[in-house]
Amino acid sequence: MLLGVDVGGTFTDAALLTGAGELITAKAPTTSDDQSTGAIDAVQAVLERAEAQANEVQRFVHGMTVGTNALLERKVARTALLATEGFTDLEELGRQARAELYRLCAGHPPPLVPADLRVAVAERTGPVGVLRELDEEPLRARLGELAQEHFDGPLEAAAICLLWGFRHPGHEQRCAELVTEVAEQVHVSSSHETVGVFREYERCATTVVDAALSPPTRRYLGRLLDRAREAGLPAPEVMLSGGGVVDAGTAARHGSWTVLSGPAGGAVGAAYRAGQAGAPDAVCLDMGGTSCDVSVTLGGAVATAGLREVGGRALALPMVDVHTVGAGGGSIAWRDAGGALRVGPSSAGADPGPACYGRGGEEPTVTDANLVLGLLDSGSPLAGGIELDTEAAERVLGRLRAELGLDSIEELAAGMLRVASAEMAGAVRVMTVERGTDPRELALVAFGGAGPLHATAIADELGMRQVVVPRASGVLSALGLIVSERRRELVESVLLAGDELTREAVSEVVARLAERGHHELENGEGSPEIRPAYDLRYRGQAFELSVPGAREPEPSELRAAFDAAHEGRYGYADHDAGLELVTVRVAVAFPGTEPRAAAVGEPEPVGSRRAHLGGESLEAAVHRGRVDRVEGPAVVELPEATLAVPPGWSGGARDDGTIVLERSEETG
Repeated sequence: MLLGVDVGGTFTDAALLTGAGELITAKAPTTSDDQSTGAIDAVQAVLERAEAQANEVQRFVHGMTVGTNALLERKVARTALLATEGFTDLEELGRQARAELYRLCAGHPPPLVPADLRVAVAERTGPVGVLRELDEEPLRARLGELAQEHFDGPLEAAAICLLWGFRHPGHEQRCAELVTEVAEQVHVSSSHETVGVFREYERCATTVVDAALSPPTRRYLGRLLDRAREAGLPAPEVMLSGGGVVDAGTAARHGSWTVLSGPAGGAVGAAYRAGQAGAPDAVCLDMGGTSCDVSVTLGGAVATAGLREVGGRALALPMVDVHTVGAGGGSIAWRDAGGALRVGPSSAGADPGPACYGRGGEEPTVTDANLVLGLLDSGSPLAGGIELDTEAAERVLGRLRAELGLDSIEELAAGMLRVASAEMAGAVRVMTVERGTDPRELALVAFGGAGPLHATAIADELGMRQVVVPRASGVLSALGLIVSERRRELVESVLLAGDELTREAVSEVVARLAERGHHELENGEGSPEIRPAYDLRYRGQAFELSVPGAREPEPSELRAAFDAAHEGRYGYADHDAGLELVTVRVAVAFPGTEPRAAAVGEPEPVGSRRAHLGGESLEAAVHRGRVDRVEGPAVVELPEATLAVPPGWSGGARDDGTIVLERSEETG
């Protein structure tokens, strides 16, 4: 049996794949004070549903939000920064880009390392080697002082980022040894191990985040490991931000690698189901209780990025390319200063949750609106056994209705859904239209507990004609953990151009990174797949495009691939410009599990209820169990989610239960 557990803002999802290929799922409320408690609760729930024992689980894969939450809330370790003399303020200086172009008062987040914890290292390395030897004595003395100072608590971590450390790591390695000698308990993150790319600010910022997040990540994974051992489960593996899985020890050593652990699992699961449904080119929309994550899959592969920001902090790491907005089932509706209806980004979370959960929530949320409009039913408990209270939802919506001066709570609820759907459609535009991709040529894969409720409205907004809803859409992120490959992604900036850019020089770097990745992936059976990619640019350009390539590529092959990529992105290619290879990226991967299609039960009698679909209140068919064919207006109650099908949309289910809807020409 294979087990995946994903922690969300409201629920923790568990998916168990049996040896017979049956997928069994369950949910438990997220325990924000210690996510490991909710994770084990979800495991116990799914094992009970499967009538299985913990010792039958062969593999346990985990997706978490510990690093994300710690970074956004600044609940990080007290961290020092060791930087080359004269460059200790790199993290605070950053780049000159404004946080918001037209708001001069909008600033960047404060640095994680305060000025009194920045250590100037007397050394200097250039592109060809050491220019000034490391002076150890003043460094040792300053480290000793920091180890003794407890004004704001003990020093927990140290980030080491020296100029040209990515190419000549000797001084960084010696600094790490000195930190360990002076303060053995301090975690050390060195830039050449954490990120290994050029651009000193991005490398420094990433290393600082890694150092600051590693102690809380290690503590959390330690608790999870203990709880898993007590429950009889195998040691957990952890999803990284790039969509691959590693052992918990590796994840604990580099907390920055797990910042997008949760969204990565959803993106991988959605890409997997989209490919199975015959829609390898798709927009993947994960709407949970707190937020909505949007990613894109092309050719069945999740789009990734080598540089992005999380919480305003640069991270130069391989990460699933996800855009997040604060629109979820628990997003709170409110009236702004101008009298307009707004939804989110504040969320009711798991505790107390939406008012209709009956746990003391007093703010109107998207889930309350869906219940009032008949898209959810008080007679059908949500996943996790949550009974819905219609009267509580009407009460909190009634207060906001009076503030806005609307005629009915149904009018307010419908407006809330339109506002939330518009917010999510905007996120899809960011990932498609703003990058030169026409969303009308892609399918929309909707998942998460709330995603299928809004899928067709978002598709209508964007002119998309196909919607794919996996049967296990409510826990698809957990399924993504199960099917994810065990993978290490390594990068090295090489800065090769002209006569130095040769097949031999490139293949030597690829071989070295591949060997290192294979060594770090312990317990891998057989030979891994090696997937190189190359960050290239024309001479004189400041930024690169990444293109896949062979393990021993000829420069002419790289040239042709980059020219094509540049023309596709910017509309032209400069065939006469010099070519520069900036960074080599190598993914070393062992394949994930391929679940077999399993029976999804029998169709149940079709009922009906009044529901707000397509802008009006209609009598809608209600489907439960296996759905062979559905035509709008209809509501499909899936095991952990609900699908709204307005008039003009229809479709059917595949063997694995995935529902594929098409929009009629008349609706278009």
